[in-house]
Amino acid sequence: MWRGILVLVLLAISTVAADARLRQINPIPFSHEPCSVLDGRPCTPSYCSPLEPGPCIPEIDYPYGQNLQLTIESVPPDADRAKYRKPDHDLDTIGDLFAELRSCWSPPSNNAREGMQMSVRFSLNKAGGLIGPPRLTYATAGVPADTRTTYLNAINASLNACLPLKFTSGLGSALAGRPIAIRYVDNRQSPN
Repeated sequence: MWRGILVLVLLAISTVAADARLRQINPIPFSHEPCSVLDGRPCTPSYCSPLEPGPCIPEIDYPYGQNLQLTIESVPPDADRAKYRKPDHDLDTIGDLFAELRSCWSPPSNNAREGMQMSVRFSLNKAGGLIGPPRLTYATAGVPADTRTTYLNAINASLNACLPLKFTSGLGSALAGRPIAIRYVDNRQSPN
């Protein structure tokens, strides 16, 4: 009799463990395997029910993450030249914002270094101004301090030349306080 009870308890524990594995939230949405009508669970986008245990996390593929990330090259590729033109209207989309920021960049002419990369992070307010000074997050290793200072001054000057950005009210409200990370790449050829 004890053996039968033990078998039932082990069977119940394995069923609960298997059920918990099926209900696990996918930490990397949209990278899961394809679903089938025979799976017994919904396909993406997921649904939530008050009868389901655990949190409800919809899997929606947003085109931009919480961090707005942008790469600006000193010499853009021919295919991307249109992305470097300043918009002639108030900024209404993230693409407009990125185009405006790209059009403002002017790399330093003195103390320049081929292949130099520098990243900064900052946030904007609703009116299109900086909330605080841009924070340096990355600089190419092995670069002298005066070269880093030259590039950081060029980045600050370029951003200040753009400001204040002219947002529509919708975009200004949506972007206010969100971190923006820009990686500047000096891909100009050195004259040798």
